Amino acid sequence: MNLAYFLSILVFSPLLGILVLSFLPRTQESLIKTVGFLATLPALILSLIAFFQYRAGAGLEQLNEKVSWIQFGDSGQLGNLFSIDYELGLDGFSLIMVVLTAVLSTLAAIASIHIKKEWKGYFMLFLLLEVGMLGVFAAENLILFFIFFEITLIPTFFLIGKWGYFEKENAAYSFLIYNGLGSAVLLIVIMVLFARTGTANIDALMAAMNADNPQLVAPISENMKMGMLIALLIAFGVKLPIFPLHSWMVRVHVQAPPSIVMLHAGVLLKIGAFGLIRFGMGIFPEQFQSLAVWLAVLGVVNLLYGAFLAFVQTDFKMVLAYSSISHMGIVLIGLGALNEAGIQGAIFQVVSHGLIAALLFFLVGVLYERFQTSNIQNLGGLAKGMPITAGFLLAGAMASLGLPGMSGFVSEFMAFLGLFKEMPILAAVGTIGIIMTAVYLLRAVLGITYGKSHRDFAGITDMKKFEFVPVLVLVGLIVLIGVYPSVLSEPLTSTLETIMLGIGG
Repeated sequence: MNLAYFLSILVFSPLLGILVLSFLPRTQESLIKTVGFLATLPALILSLIAFFQYRAGAGLEQLNEKVSWIQFGDSGQLGNLFSIDYELGLDGFSLIMVVLTAVLSTLAAIASIHIKKEWKGYFMLFLLLEVGMLGVFAAENLILFFIFFEITLIPTFFLIGKWGYFEKENAAYSFLIYNGLGSAVLLIVIMVLFARTGTANIDALMAAMNADNPQLVAPISENMKMGMLIALLIAFGVKLPIFPLHSWMVRVHVQAPPSIVMLHAGVLLKIGAFGLIRFGMGIFPEQFQSLAVWLAVLGVVNLLYGAFLAFVQTDFKMVLAYSSISHMGIVLIGLGALNEAGIQGAIFQVVSHGLIAALLFFLVGVLYERFQTSNIQNLGGLAKGMPITAGFLLAGAMASLGLPGMSGFVSEFMAFLGLFKEMPILAAVGTIGIIMTAVYLLRAVLGITYGKSHRDFAGITDMKKFEFVPVLVLVGLIVLIGVYPSVLSEPLTSTLETIMLGIGG
């Protein structure tokens, strides 16, 4: 892995697909589909190479890139007072997120076969979105992180508004407004940190903010640190989302095309959790400890709120949308526990929910393609008409409710183990949400698979050959993490050690 600019090639490889697509006629749909899919493969291959090399013992530091970019504010002998470098790098957590992004992007490209119009524009925006997602997790300074973060907003807005369902414009604008406001808050925090410290490098910020006598351009008071952390919580809370900043997400999950919801639920929501862990916990560890109880409370509220609203829905997309809100509560619960088990459970939940949500929304797309509805009652009797699809749907539900042997169990167990150590009463209240998860998922899935049939399944084909690929890959990964959690826990060891040292653990 001594390849120069390895991470830059990984992050920007989808741009090659955009370049090729720009020269293809709009009428060559088959070729456009092929190029769109193939353009996701270089990032997938490179991310897997990095992952397996890291598990084999190779250090990730050799992948770091740093190129001088912008300098200003010359202060004589001290040199440039402010500098922004082009910096890419990975640790165990960000490597896992890059792999998750690359895998889901390739599978979502396959799921895009159900898109009906304007393939060229769709795949150009799709690949630009992938660049933004990969860059977010590989960026080693806050300004570069923010640039990639903003890149994800533009294509997502158009992908929802152009290729979504009946209320797609409302969903797209709701997405843009909420996430735009969250970005504005995030930018303020980044600018304050940059102005006070003179650097945007994440490691340098962590060192400066946690040093006893840091050398700063201007002092930062404890109250200012707390204010910035609360601002980060709001900015990333919109993305996660945290109640009551969640309403936009429900619209997106219902109105966006399934292939985009796979990426939205699987990756984009996880940027919120990634930001809270990497920046909130990493840069402001002392202040984070002060807010730990409130984070845990917000997590339990998210868990219960999402679970109870999912229970009363009649549309399966709405069930899954509120289920995502509920499951993101488990991330907050793990972070609020502020111990190794809880934080590890939160990170596991980030990855696990990404895979499970992608699986379930892909299956919703399969059903919608055939029946033009996601209403639970109208889909009744699926086990008789489409037994293979019904079986995978049940498997996805079992993973989501935390069946042992699947990834959902590992993440929920560790998050609640961590919370029971610190706040047993709050954890006991939170277990009601776990029970409700089983109730609403089984109610919905059993209603679809074994409920009363209101349609004739004659002429309806079960899963097609290309549809098996995303389903089998996702189920395989969910089971792999469930029976062999070390596939994630080993790469996370150094990240967890750094976090625990930062918070005094």
